[in-house]
Formats: sequence, structure tokens, C-alpha cells
Amino acid sequence: MAPGDLEQALCGLPPIRHADLLVGLETHDDAGVFRLTPELAVIQTVDFFTPIVDDPFTFGAIAAANALSDVYAMGGTPITAMNIVGFPMKDLPLSVLGEILKGGQSVLDEAGVLLVGGHSVKAPELLFGLSVLGRVHPERVRSNAAARPGDVLILTKELGTGVITTALKKGAVAPEVLAGAIASMRRLNALAAKALDDLPVSGCTDVTGFGLVGHLHELALASGVDAEVSLQAVPLLPGALEHSRQGDRPGGLSANRAHFGSWFDAAEELDEAHVALLFDPQTSGGLLVCLPPEDARVYLGRVEASRIGELVAGTGRIRLRA
Repeated sequence: MAPGDLEQALCGLPPIRHADLLVGLETHDDAGVFRLTPELAVIQTVDFFTPIVDDPFTFGAIAAANALSDVYAMGGTPITAMNIVGFPMKDLPLSVLGEILKGGQSVLDEAGVLLVGGHSVKAPELLFGLSVLGRVHPERVRSNAAARPGDVLILTKELGTGVITTALKKGAVAPEVLAGAIASMRRLNALAAKALDDLPVSGCTDVTGFGLVGHLHELALASGVDAEVSLQAVPLLPGALEHSRQGDRPGGLSANRAHFGSWFDAAEELDEAHVALLFDPQTSGGLLVCLPPEDARVYLGRVEASRIGELVAGTGRIRLRA
């Protein structure tokens, strides 16, 4: 759903309070966190969507990596998962669903996550995803709401999956460009998250449907900071800028720009097609991490990632410079 529609749907829900609910709806985090004991909390998340690539196995693998990402972003370890399936029985053979499930299972096996069940319904269009349960120490939860002025912003994957998969739907994407996007979406955020274990992470989220600007705004707003981002420092998938210039932009990009644009400042002379990619909805995107400068240098020495900006005191605004 578009961020504005989702916000309208959720606005009537009463606040949920519980002594052991460590992370709920208020901070727009990636998952919920509930404390079971002083030493153990569980992370709960769910994610599913329609196909974004043609190959069923690959679609299943991407959907699984995307669902697991929320647990990694929260500082946890995923332990079990359940499949969620909506399948158009009249339009597709069951062999397609079998391949999707195999693709998802391949990623769960890689992550060491047990598939413990699922639920399926007949649906007018194909949907697939997973609910995931993870574990974390209550004192090691990573949230949107604790980033600080002076922290460095780091992004662990390139942007552009939305425009590239939109080009795929038009039949207008080069095989090597699509392969790069698939490899990025298929890659787990496990190693990027693990490399943070001994560092003082003040904020962490994964960049998915709301785009870089949307998820960064939610982090900044919850933390009481502003973000200053360098456009040239934001990494892009090969071919993403060209497809943005050609107009291969998903509807979610426009929805993100309409909803979050009032919090976003960019000089008019910046390349519009380049700026647009900061609103591009990502599937199985990278982690957006906030660290003190010295710790950021340590982290960048451990993983392939990009320093894209820094945080200053503020109220959730994002300022883009060249």
C-alpha cells in the first residue's frame, strides 16, 4: 500500500501498551519486539507481495530474503518461518507454486531458519511471502528511535530494484542489469547485521517499500534528528539511473514522493532522475545504519557499504546535497 493510504488506515487504532512490548507501532520499526524474560525477547514480522521477476524459484528466494531482513534490521536472529500464499488456481499450474516454495526454502536453509508451516488461499493474483519469528537479547534490540546527532549514515546495498523490475515488466531491461538487481535482492542482510554486533548502533532499519527517503524520514522523526545526505554517495545498481531517466518508474515511487516529499529538501540543479531513485521502493533492500564516526569507519572496513551522510539535530527532515 502507498504510505499515505497505510497511515490513514492505521490512524484509528488505539495505542498498544504493555510492560514487555519493547517495540510496537509507534516508531514505525521493521518488526515488533516482545520481551519473554530478562534475557530473551522475540521479534515478529510478516511480509508478502506479488511477483517482481518471471522465474518462480527466484521470486520465492527474493520474497524469503525480504521477509528475513526485518529481523536482521532489529538486531535479531531469525529462527522459524511460515509461508503465506495466495494462488490463482485457474491461471497457473501448481508446479509454479512448487518452484516458489523451493526458492523460499533455499533461502531459509541458507539462513538456518526452520519452516514450520504456512497458510494458503485461492486468490485472483499470485501472492507469496513469510511470517518470521526471531530472537534477540532485550538490551540488544536495534530500533528506529535512538539515532543521535553526529552519527554517520551507512547504506549496505545499492538502490534501484524498483525501476529495474518495472523495466522488466515492460520487457525493456538488459539481462546483465536484471541479474545485478536479482543478486542484490537475493542476498541476505545477515552478514551486514552480524558485523554490527560489537558496535554501538544507535539506529537501524532496512530500506524497502517506502524507499530510502521514506525509511530515513521515519528513523529521523522517531529519533528527533535531521539527515543530511550526499546524492553522489548513495550507491545505485548498474542500469538504475538509465532506467529512471527513461521513465521506468513504479507507481510506488510517485506515492513515496507525494507522501514524504514535504520532509525532503533538494537543490533544483540536482539531476531529477537521480533524485527520484531515493524514493524508489526497494525489495529486499539494504540496511540503513547509524553509527558514531569512528565506529562507522570500523564497520566500513568489515563490509561492502557506503557512507551516505550524517545526522544533525532536527525534527525528521532530509536535506540532499550534491
